[in-house]
Parts: sequence; structure tokens; C-alpha cells
Amino acid sequence: MDSDVSHVHHIVQEATDILTSSKDGVQLFKTLRRIKSYLNGSDISSKDKEEFIHNHFTPFLQCLVCNLSPDWVEKFQTDEEKELWISFFLEGPAEQSFMVLLDSIISAEPSFRLDKVVDVLEQFLQRAGLSKLMWELCEQQTQGGFLPFQETILNKVVCLPDHLGNKLQERNRPVFFPQNYFPLLGMEIIRVMERIFASLRGGLDCSISFVSQVLGKTCVHGRQQEILSVLVPQLTERTESDCIWQRMCWRLVASVPDRWMEAVICGFVHFSARPSALSRLLGNVVVKSKKAQFVMTQKLLLLQYSSPTSVLQALLGYLALDSMRRPLLNKVLKELLGIWGSRSAVKHSPAEQQLYISKAILICLSHLKEDDITSCKQELLASLMEGMKCHLDSNLPRIRHMGMVVAESVSARMMPEGPALKFTYVEDDEIQELKSLLVQRPEEAFITDPPDTERSSPLGADLQSGARPDPAAPEQAAEGPDSDLDSDDDLIPYDMSQDKELKKIHAPTYIRDCIEILTGPEDPDKYEATMSVLETLIRRNEAAAREVSVELAKVLLHLDDKSFISGFAALRHGALVAIIVTDPIAVTWYLTSEFYSLNYSLRQRLDILDALAMAAQELSRPSKAEALPGPRPPPSLQLLSSDGSAPVWRKVVDERIQKKTRRFAKGPSQAGPSSAPNRFASVAGHFFFPLLQNFDRPLSTFDLLGDDHLVLGRLLHTLAVLMYCAVHSGVATAMGKALLEFVWALRFHTDTYVRQGLLAAVSSTLCPWPLWLCRVAMGRRRGGVGEPAHSRPNQRHPLHGSHHASIPTTGKEEPCLGLSRFLNSKLFRRVKQTRYLCVSKKFNERQ
Repeated sequence: MDSDVSHVHHIVQEATDILTSSKDGVQLFKTLRRIKSYLNGSDISSKDKEEFIHNHFTPFLQCLVCNLSPDWVEKFQTDEEKELWISFFLEGPAEQSFMVLLDSIISAEPSFRLDKVVDVLEQFLQRAGLSKLMWELCEQQTQGGFLPFQETILNKVVCLPDHLGNKLQERNRPVFFPQNYFPLLGMEIIRVMERIFASLRGGLDCSISFVSQVLGKTCVHGRQQEILSVLVPQLTERTESDCIWQRMCWRLVASVPDRWMEAVICGFVHFSARPSALSRLLGNVVVKSKKAQFVMTQKLLLLQYSSPTSVLQALLGYLALDSMRRPLLNKVLKELLGIWGSRSAVKHSPAEQQLYISKAILICLSHLKEDDITSCKQELLASLMEGMKCHLDSNLPRIRHMGMVVAESVSARMMPEGPALKFTYVEDDEIQELKSLLVQRPEEAFITDPPDTERSSPLGADLQSGARPDPAAPEQAAEGPDSDLDSDDDLIPYDMSQDKELKKIHAPTYIRDCIEILTGPEDPDKYEATMSVLETLIRRNEAAAREVSVELAKVLLHLDDKSFISGFAALRHGALVAIIVTDPIAVTWYLTSEFYSLNYSLRQRLDILDALAMAAQELSRPSKAEALPGPRPPPSLQLLSSDGSAPVWRKVVDERIQKKTRRFAKGPSQAGPSSAPNRFASVAGHFFFPLLQNFDRPLSTFDLLGDDHLVLGRLLHTLAVLMYCAVHSGVATAMGKALLEFVWALRFHTDTYVRQGLLAAVSSTLCPWPLWLCRVAMGRRRGGVGEPAHSRPNQRHPLHGSHHASIPTTGKEEPCLGLSRFLNSKLFRRVKQTRYLCVSKKFNERQ
């Protein structure tokens, strides 16, 4: 036995490895066919099948779901191969398939895998998977096996619409709607009971306990109408001529747990049209179950009064049909007369409840026999006298009239030979209805006409009448004397020179699918389709993008253009900027920490700086959704008149008013610019300060202060952009001080591009600052901004000419004197006019 177990385990493990790693569709198909033989193959022993089903089937299904991806599914070309994959869920053990599908849906994020699993679950429901599931559990209960997951399966079956609705939300399928799912569940229960019926007819035992639990839990969740509107008519029809079906229905109701019994009993009573049908469905459950007895004799009659008259007639008629239940009818009548004769109840209970109790008393009287009346005559007359006195003393005419009718009916039924008790009152509809309840309704009177669905559906009417469209009619209409006009010989052909070939690859619709494609095997068409829609998906669904923001940023940072996609750099850059804008703190923390890490090329480090600069600019700009409306010009009123000459004289009057009106000032001719909060202000520190932390730590592949002048210059330009975008924010002062410290350390740098970056950084720092703050920040520094040039008089400055000549300094100036000269120079005035020098030239321009 151990060798058989290890043999099956080895085969399943080998198949799992192939499904996970193989890219050959033929090999995958053969592997699935081999595993499928352990479900229904004739060449596999029963022990191996049992071992596979009990110990390996659920892990194998989980492997099938985990490998779901657009690339993996496309390897199955034919319909036979696709049906083979689905057949494991539809033909295998239903309970395991159902649990794997539902757990996969609950744990999956919006992706291709989720859509595919939902499709399989929909087919599972449409192909009677629930009836198969319930039948398997009934068989296991019959065999006395322990079911560890029975409660879990029960919850999943009943709460499936809730799970799918919460997960799919607006993308939910109609089959999972409660109004569609629970009628389907009712029909599945009928199918299971038909299989149980066949088993009993064959002399085999079968348990119905799990079906009862499904029915009870569904009803207690408030879905009695959806499931019992299908279940009760089907059971009523089957129990009319077969005693086995009657015993099955009795067992179905009796096996419902007590905590759910009330919901089931109330549902059956409300949906049963006749007392005889209710008797066939419930049997003597009211005698055997104390919970059912309390619901039918106390709650539905004494504590509630919202049920219609037909429900009262069906319930009390059910109690009167069997000799074992008739004592309960007498007991109910005594309790009803006791409440009817209670002065407190008459005074404080609403008129609707008293009418309900009066109807129940009269229906009970119609079902009493002579023996029943004789046994409790004196007790009933005592309650009658007390109740009649309470009702006649009421100051409400409606209450008095109801008491009169009940008193007349009870006295006539108790003493048919004595003098009749007679009151004078006006007989309205309510009184006539009360008197009609003394006469028992025949069984045919309880039958209600079913809704005529065929008449209400125009499609059904067309099919019933046999009217079908004539396919030859359009052809006959086309044939005629004008048929030559349909010739297309004279039509001008379309210009198809600019047409593009339609691609068979569909663009992904979920961000997680994009990550799987970008990290999966190389496919140029899929890569191009993914990169073309990635930025749009990120900006369209920001909530889903935040869940995988860091993972997606890592993928984009390490992504190479191996497939030579047109515009790859721009697409990658746009997606990286979009994910930074969507989740700025988390993604910025990752990118800034990776900027000073090992094993990154200069191109990747420059991409990080470019993306951070562009994201900062986008965050600092007001978005359309957040823009506050500015002042608008007052609306002009246009007066309309039915007289056609009105506009002429009005134009003349307006011209005269314009000539004689003197205006001293006019309002704005157009609306002012929209204002919005700076979204970058709250996250500026996360962008700025991590870039300044490790600039002086050389790495084996990256030396910022050594040979990598290009990255240092780009870093300075990026810091200038970040400083400018954070203007007027709370952290701008700290950022400016840190940036000036950084600039001061690099003031003697020899590279031209770095010195341009230094000037851009100083300009972006000094432009938003007042002069006194600049002096405080640079007060402890000796020399000035112009000092580097004079310290090396033989070196040509990159910004030579009038700009450089306008900053005269000496090496012996006092603190802040060189800075003051710079602030008063022509160069700074020019920078002040253009906000700063290098931002206008786009600091991200690559060299």
C-alpha cells in the first residue's frame, strides 16, 4: 500500500513540476490527460484513484489555478485542450472543486486569473455542480464518515452571492445575483432529492441532513421567498401521489436544526396554498418538534399579526386535518379566546391585531367537531362572556363591531339549539369577511392561478403561434427591377495604404497581469501591448496600483528594451512617473534608496532622477479635479419676445445707453486662474533629503564625487527642480539650507555641467527666499559665490562674459559680502526675472 501511495505521489509531483515550468503546449496536454485518467480512467486501480482523490486532488487543482495566466492559457490551441483543463473542476469531486474555486476567487486580486476562475465557477453552477456537491456530502453522512469541512462548505454554499458580490462588485455576473442564485439552489435541492428518491427505491439508505442544513441556513438569511418559491411547488406536486416523497419532505423539515426551524416553518406556511399540501410537506413535525410547535401555535397566531387570511386558513386547517394535531387546535382556540377576552389586550393592542385574532377564532370554530365542542363548552362560554363585555365597553366602534360578530358566531356554534345572540350593526366589507370565515373553504378554493408567463412574454407568444422569420424574404426583396442599382463596380475603393495589421494579442486589463507579462517569458507583441496601456491602467485604477506600487516600480526600473519596442523609453518613463504620482511616499523611498545601491548602471540612476523630477512637477501642478473655481463673469440675460421688431429698437436703446454711460472701471474680462493645494508640499521631504544622504560614499561601481560627473550634474538639476516645486511649503526652508550646504561643498568643482547645476541649485534656492534669510543661511561662509572663479584666475568659467564679469570679488571679503555682491549683480537680476536659469531649459534635458 505504501508503494502505491508513493507511486501516485511521485506522478502527481512530476505533473505539478511540468505544469509549473513547461512552455510546450503538447507536453502540458499530455500531462493533463495522464492525471485525468486517475479520475475516470479504466486502466487505473481503484486504490490509486482513491488515493489521488483523497490526498492529491485539491493540491493539483490549486496548482492549475496558480498557473493561470494569459500566456499559459494560450498554449492550449484547440477546444478539446481547453475543455480538458476545465473538466478537472466539472467532473472531479464537487466539494473539493467548489472550495478551491471559491477560495481562489476570495484571495485573488483583479486579474486574468480572477476572471478565468469566475468563468469556471459559473459553468460549475450551470452544470448542476451544487447538486453533485450536496449528493457527495449526503453519501458521506450515510457512510458515517467524519466531515471536517462540512460547516465551511455549508457557509460557502449559502453565502456565495455575498462573497462574489463583495469581490467582483460592479463586475458581478447575473448568475451570482441572489435573485438568480437561490432559485437555482432550490432546483439543485430538487435534483438531490430525486437522487435520494432513486436510492431509497433501490433499497439503499441515504442521509438528507446536509440538504436540510442548506435549506435552513438559506431561510434564516432571509432568502425564503427566492428558494421556497421554487422548492414548495415542486415538492407539492411530487408528494401528491408518492408516499416516499412525503416521508422525504417530512425528514427534510424535521432535520433542520432548531436555530433555523422558525424560518423554514414560516416559509412553508406562507408558500403552501392548501392545508392538505402543508400537511403532506410537514407531516406531524408540529407534534414532534417543540420549536416547530411554538412557532405554529404561538408565534404565528399570538405574537404576529401580519400574515394574510389565506395563511391563517392553511395553518389552522393543517392542525385540524390529523387526529394527532387536533388537540393543538383546541389548545390554540382556548388561548385565542383568552387573549380576546383580556381587558388589557383589548385596551392596549392595535385594532389590526384584534382583527387578526378574531379571524383566527372564527377559522378555528369552522374546524371544530361536535366532540371538541362538548369537551370544552363551559370553558369557551366563560371566555366568551368576559370577552364580549370587554369589547362592548370599548369606545371604538370598530372594536365593538368585531366583538359583536365573534360573540354571535361563538354562541351560535356552542348552543345551536338555544336562542340566537343577535346585535345590530352595519355590515361593511370587514364584517362580511369575518362572517365568511365560519364556512370552510373547499380545497379547490385554495388553488391560485399561476402567472401567465407566456402571455407576458412577446417572445413566447411568437414561438407559440409558430411565426418565424422567413430567411428568403430579404433575398426576394433584393431581387427586382432595381437590383442593378446594387452593383458596386462604380464605387471608389478605400485608401488602405495607411492601414495597420490588426494584432491578435489583447492588451491586459489589470495591473497584476501587466506585472506577470513583464516578468514572464519574452514576447514582443505582449510586451508592446502591455507597455502601451500600463500608464493608463495606473492612472485609471489608483487603488489597485497602490497595492503593487513598489513591485511595479522595481520591474520598470530593471526593464530592458530587449524586443526593440517603438518608443520604449518614453513608455517606461511615463509608467514610472505615473506610479510615483500614485503612491509617492512608498515608491520614492524605494527609488531613492536604490539610487546609491550597487549593481545599477548610470542609465538606471539617471532614469531615477528624471522620474523623480517629472513626478515632482506633476504633483506641484494643480489637477483638474482639485482646482478651485475662480471668479466668473456675471451671466448675461437675453430677453426673448414674440414680436419680431423688438431686437431692432432694443439695439438702438443699448447703443444710446452705451454712449451716455460713463464707466470708471471694469471687472475682469475673463475668469482668473484656478487655485489648488500643492500636492508635492506634503511629500517634498521624501523626494529631497534621501538624495543628499550618501553622496560622499563611493561605491565600486559608482563614485558621485569622482568620475561620474554626469550623474552629479543631473542630481544637482534634479534637486533644483525639487526645491522649486516645493516653494512656499513648510519644508522649503530646511530644503534650502541643506541644498546650500551641498552647493558649498562642490563650489570648486572642475566640470562645466556640474557648475551649471550648482548655479541652478543656488538660483532655485534664492529665488523664493527673502534677502535676509539668504544672508542668515550663508552668514557663516566666507568668500562668495564668485570666489571659485577668482581662486583659479587662469581657468575659463563656463558662464564667461558679462555674467561672470559682473560678480567682482576679492579673496579678502567679509562674511556674506561675496553673497551680497552676487545678489546685487546682473546675473542674479536676470535669474530673478526668469525665476531661475536652468529650469526654463528643462533640467531634465539629457547631454
